[in-house]
Amino acid sequence: MNKIIESTVAFVQDRLKFAESGHDWSHIQRVWNNTKLILQTEEADYQICELAALLHDIADSKFHDGDESIGPRVAGEFLSSLDLDKEVIDHVQKIILNMSFKASLGEIAFHSKELEIVQDADRLDAIGAIGVARAFNYGGHKNREMYNPNIAVQEYQDKESYKHSEAPTINHFHEKLLLLKDKMNTKAAQAIAEKRHEFMLSFLDEFYAEWEGKR
Repeated sequence: MNKIIESTVAFVQDRLKFAESGHDWSHIQRVWNNTKLILQTEEADYQICELAALLHDIADSKFHDGDESIGPRVAGEFLSSLDLDKEVIDHVQKIILNMSFKASLGEIAFHSKELEIVQDADRLDAIGAIGVARAFNYGGHKNREMYNPNIAVQEYQDKESYKHSEAPTINHFHEKLLLLKDKMNTKAAQAIAEKRHEFMLSFLDEFYAEWEGKR
């Protein structure tokens, strides 16, 4: 591990030591590992990908009153302390700003291979068994209902309506998590997403059956 990555790991671990467990260091580490896995078959700037993976949730907007500028700013201030090139810092900040699901509901003016890779790495951690656990963990953190059959699933057309949703956790599967498989950018992520997607479908089948007293 080079000194830049080592310093970044230490910074993120310290910054997120009290974070909600779906967005803590363990999440960052999984996304980082996913990033390195995807990079085995994709050509991109390795350092930019690793830095963006490590810093992408350094100040998640959902924990800062929806302010999407905090994360890129905190990341930029830290990276500037490492005397990295301005182009590298700018690229990492743009990845952080544009990689989330809610960002895809608005106008995206930035694109790069590095963004595709880190975005896929993050999305992979939002689905499958870990995705199920994270969804309910966050729902509990926000004191949301697990499920309410009287609250219909929404199809969000813009990120502001998505950001202000307080729907039950089960709705989140239909409104986001089940959509991610078809949004993967890289072949490696697409292959991994297939199995994780099927797991979520099986989980939902079981959940609904148990909810209705059928099993």
